[in-house]
Amino acid sequence: MAMCVTDIDDKIIARSKGLKQNYKDLTKHYENEFIEDMKTLNVTRPHLYCRVTDYMPQIIQFVKSILDKGNAYTLKDGSVYFDTHKYGMYGKLSTPISDSFHPDKKSSLDFCLWKAAKEDEPFWESPWSPGRPGWHIECSTIASTIFGSSVDFHSGGIDLIFPHHENEEAQSCCYHEVEQWVNYWVHYGYLSLKHEKMSKSLKNTISIREFLEKYTANQFRMLCLLSNYKNELQFSDDVMNNAVAVLHKIEHFISDCHSYTVGNWDTGNVDEATLFRCLEETKISINTALENDFNTAKAMRSLINLINVVNKMLHDPQSSTNTCSTCIPAVAAVLNYTSEMLSKFGILNPSTVNDYRMDSVVECLIKFRGTVRNKILEQDVKDETLLTACDEVRSELSNYGIIIKDRKNETSWSIKKY
Repeated sequence: MAMCVTDIDDKIIARSKGLKQNYKDLTKHYENEFIEDMKTLNVTRPHLYCRVTDYMPQIIQFVKSILDKGNAYTLKDGSVYFDTHKYGMYGKLSTPISDSFHPDKKSSLDFCLWKAAKEDEPFWESPWSPGRPGWHIECSTIASTIFGSSVDFHSGGIDLIFPHHENEEAQSCCYHEVEQWVNYWVHYGYLSLKHEKMSKSLKNTISIREFLEKYTANQFRMLCLLSNYKNELQFSDDVMNNAVAVLHKIEHFISDCHSYTVGNWDTGNVDEATLFRCLEETKISINTALENDFNTAKAMRSLINLINVVNKMLHDPQSSTNTCSTCIPAVAAVLNYTSEMLSKFGILNPSTVNDYRMDSVVECLIKFRGTVRNKILEQDVKDETLLTACDEVRSELSNYGIIIKDRKNETSWSIKKY
């Protein structure tokens, strides 16, 4: 999995000018913030973060190839546009509508591959003119560089179908001389607030950090699982309360199953044969749902149904005090499957959450120690007492498997691998 990071575009340039800040420092700040936010939501990191500015030679070569094939043309100012009419297969994913007017464009649907540089803007040299890439060409070039002439899955919001993904498909098919570049397009529905798409431009967003002051990452993930990814998701306290209630139900169920399997449960009437049969039916139902366009909402309904069946048995008022011990494997099997599915769905178990919190505590301590140590090293006369204290912290943490390495003014840490 590769994720494109756009670190140069019109909005970035405008913002950097407004703040009088280098665009590289600006984009790096928000990139780091984004990565940290994804970590707090337990979103798996992609194998590669690909910044546009690191792929300029490949982008220029990509544009040149399309030009050489006769599927693009150069304007008077040195900008390069894709010729949608010449391509002939434009409109696979959508019904194209006029994109933008330009007096020198052959068609209003033609889109920019290379933007000629404007005054006081960052630029790169190219055979046509100093400039920078158009938005659409970035993703095509990076994906093609990493994956070649075929991509299994390409994801994005439903608002990117046109023009972004339509343009990506067209220029990539042209470049690779294939009829299909992406095998499966995955388009997500809007996250909406009061029936209005949540968007920075509309200034109606809730930041991830603000959200996590009230709810947990697991609760947000449950909200997403209970909805089809293609549908619009209305964010409100009511829908969040439902997600919280479902998660609490599952957590209580897991706790009860643990108690039962270790012998701390003296009530209930578990029908082993019925339970194993229900478990197998649930597995089939969940697999079918996920194979059908990642229908997590249906998969979760099947899992909740299984939980209801087991809860009814565990809390049966007609319980037998001498429940057969052979029923423990059946409950354990359901417990293991439920835990496995939650893990696949990205729901962190409490121990993992605690591990993450402990990492944060260690990180906080390391930063504080680093600040103190660097301040001491800046002094002409070193404070040996504080310097010794810093060394003692490093030594003490080493006893707990945490290795600290000091290099000049930088400090890194890792957990010892036994």
